Amino acid sequence: MSEGATLERAPRRAAPAADLPPTLRRNAPLVPTDTSAGRALAAVIAILTFLAALCAGGAEIVATSAAQWQGSVAQEVTIQVRPGPGRDTDADVAKAAALASATPGIAATRPFTKTESERLLEPWLGSGLDLGDLPVPRLITVRLGSGTPDLGDLRRRLADALPGVASLDDHALWLSRLSTMANTVVGVGVAIVGLVLVATGLAVTFATRGAMAGNREVVEVLHFVGADADFIAREFQRRFFRLGLRGGAIGAAAALAVIGAGGALARVWRAGPAGDEIEALFGGFAIGWRGYASVVLIGVIASVVTAVVSRLTVRRFLD
Repeated sequence: MSEGATLERAPRRAAPAADLPPTLRRNAPLVPTDTSAGRALAAVIAILTFLAALCAGGAEIVATSAAQWQGSVAQEVTIQVRPGPGRDTDADVAKAAALASATPGIAATRPFTKTESERLLEPWLGSGLDLGDLPVPRLITVRLGSGTPDLGDLRRRLADALPGVASLDDHALWLSRLSTMANTVVGVGVAIVGLVLVATGLAVTFATRGAMAGNREVVEVLHFVGADADFIAREFQRRFFRLGLRGGAIGAAAALAVIGAGGALARVWRAGPAGDEIEALFGGFAIGWRGYASVVLIGVIASVVTAVVSRLTVRRFLD
C-alpha cells in the first residue's frame, strides 16, 4: 500500500477552536454583546435614558414647585383698597382690615403702608419715581386659618361697607392658570419620555435586525439541529436585555448625578443675595422620592423595552 493511500485513509483532524470564527466556538454566545455594535447600542440607550430621566425629573420639579406655590397662595387672600377723591384712605384700610379680622376662619391681617404699596410697583416702574400724586391702591394681606372662612360673605360686607372702594381677590384665576401650566409641563414631559422610549425601541429593532443578519448562518444551523424559534428569540432577548440594562443604568445614574448637582448649586445660590428670588422661581429644586423613583423606573423600563422589542423582532424575522 502506497504512502499516499495511507494518508488518504487517515482521519482528518478537527480544526482547533482558536481557528474557528467567534460565532462558531463552543463557549461563544449566540449574540455577542462585547462588540462595537453592542457598545454603540448600549451608548444610544444610555443617552436616551438620560434624556428621558431628565425630562421626568424636570416635570417632577415643576409639579412639586407648583404644588408649593398653590399651597402658599391658597393660604392667603388680598383686599385691595382704592383711593378716592375726598376719602380718607387710611381709615378705609383700617375699616377693611377690621371687617376681615372679624370674619371667622381668618388668622391674621396685615395692611400695607403707602410706601410698601408703592414699592411693589418698582419691578415694573423702576425705583426713584415719585408716586405720591398717583392713586396707588393699598393692599391688605389676609392669612387664612385652619377653618374655612366664608369669603363670599366677606366680599359682600366689604362691598356694603366700602362700595366701589374695597374688593377681595382670592387668587382663584391665578391658581387656575398655575395649575394649567403645571399640568401642561407635566404632560409635555410624559410625552417626551414616551417619544424617547419609542426611539429606544426603534434603535433596538434595527440593531436586532442587524444581529440577525450577521448571525444568519448560525440561526440556520440551529434550525437544522432542531432549535425552535422560542429558543432563538430567548437568546436574543437575554443578550439585548443585558445591553438595555447596562445602558439604562448608565443613563439613570448620569441623570441622578445631574439632578443632584443642580440641587447642590441651588442650595449654594439660595445662600447668596438672590436666594429668595431663586427659591420663589424654582422652589426647592428637589424631586423627592417620587422623582428619584421615576428616574430609576425609566432605566428599568428602557431595559424591558429593549428585551421585548428584540424578542418581537426576532420572532417576526423568523416567521
